Amino acid sequence: MHIDISGLGNPLMDILVYVDDDFIKNNNLMKGVMHLIDDNESKKLLHLIDDKKKELQAGGSCPNTMVALALLGLNTALAGKIGNDELGNIYQKKIVEKGVISYLKQYDCDTGTSIILITPDKERTMNTYLSACREFCKEDLQAEMIENSSLFYFTGYMWDTDNQKEATRYAIEVAKSNKVPIVFDVADPMAAERYREDFIPMIQESIDIVLANACEAQILTGKDIEESVTILNRLCPTAVIKNGEKDTLIADKGEVFSIPVFKSNVKDTTGAGDNFAAGFIYGILKGYDIPLCGRIASFVASKTIEKIGAQAPDNIRTLLEEMLESIQPV
Repeated sequence: MHIDISGLGNPLMDILVYVDDDFIKNNNLMKGVMHLIDDNESKKLLHLIDDKKKELQAGGSCPNTMVALALLGLNTALAGKIGNDELGNIYQKKIVEKGVISYLKQYDCDTGTSIILITPDKERTMNTYLSACREFCKEDLQAEMIENSSLFYFTGYMWDTDNQKEATRYAIEVAKSNKVPIVFDVADPMAAERYREDFIPMIQESIDIVLANACEAQILTGKDIEESVTILNRLCPTAVIKNGEKDTLIADKGEVFSIPVFKSNVKDTTGAGDNFAAGFIYGILKGYDIPLCGRIASFVASKTIEKIGAQAPDNIRTLLEEMLESIQPV
């Protein structure tokens, strides 16, 4: 079966729960921050929210992107590692229901989770337990997923462990040997800081499209956003830098474009970057010009942040078709 785009990432079950500010304070959490937690901390938090109403969503950065692309009507596939447990089974079922082809592997430990505490002001305090995600290794990757793809996508989060890094490098080799273009989303300023010495040569040697936000780009290049986009474009054919509410900068084969963002009624900014990536990739796979790819990326992100949760709305394909129709010349 042909796959439009395959992704390698960390599958995390998002557990969304509403709490008050005292809950955050009493558990010594920094409001609005993403905390990496261990097994004991995860179990403690799960116990504390046991009697609260919870919503489960199949999350994780790369998985969010693959889900959005599936909702947009493309054939997408996802590799990663989940636990051999109830949450793992639920996770797999949820992404398949969204239209994603599963290449997930199960492992005898807990499925990774992100316990997302939402306070009355809509601020989200995330508590992420990677668990099974960290166990993904080269042997878990089915090369056929990438060999049958038009594009391959991964994020900087795959550099967390040596075995994940080895598996990702193998995936890059498979893509290159099969002439499958590679899209890399830096995804996290901390990853850019920690792995800059790995990322820069990798972008230059292997990447066709690099996506970063302004902070990540500045960490990688040491320059401001205007210079960063040009520097990154010297390393690979297409460089995209998101800049929050300001214009996105895209440099493609030496030409720089400034793309305005779509205004939206913001409810929850989580997942904006993941879904921006989905919109841009969609445009590339449809053969649109670079400025329109940037507009589509901004539009998909804008519709995602108008709802609670990191995934694009289920009707995103219809919304995008209406938007594209409205900007077509008569």
